[in-house]
Amino acid sequence: MKLKKRKKSGRFRGSRMHGRSAKKAKGKGHHGGKGMSGTGKKAGQKRTLVDKYYYPYFGRRGFTSRPTAKDKKNQINIGDIEKNISSLGKKGKDGWEIDLPDYKILGEGELKEKLVIKAKAFSK
Repeated sequence: MKLKKRKKSGRFRGSRMHGRSAKKAKGKGHHGGKGMSGTGKKAGQKRTLVDKYYYPYFGRRGFTSRPTAKDKKNQINIGDIEKNISSLGKKGKDGWEIDLPDYKILGEGELKEKLVIKAKAFSK
């Protein structure tokens, strides 16, 4: 009966890859980096570490409110109104009269004409 088992690493002395393929035997390159790097969705090599010490790391928790596309769709800048002024409104005695009931008017751009705008909302 053997009292001391021979170590596997001793058997591999003299061979460069220790019985593994060349790609997986190159030092730290197969471990996915330092720390938490490489702990993405399919990180099999670090999954036990993450599950044990960083418990709620995977999955989603709670609710987040995201702006809908509808909110951003009906916005127009003052500069864009100035560029398309002839198609948006008509010339009145007080200036150009523009009616945009579904739009929010934003302040980017410069005005050269006098405008009277009716809109849903205006930014500061």
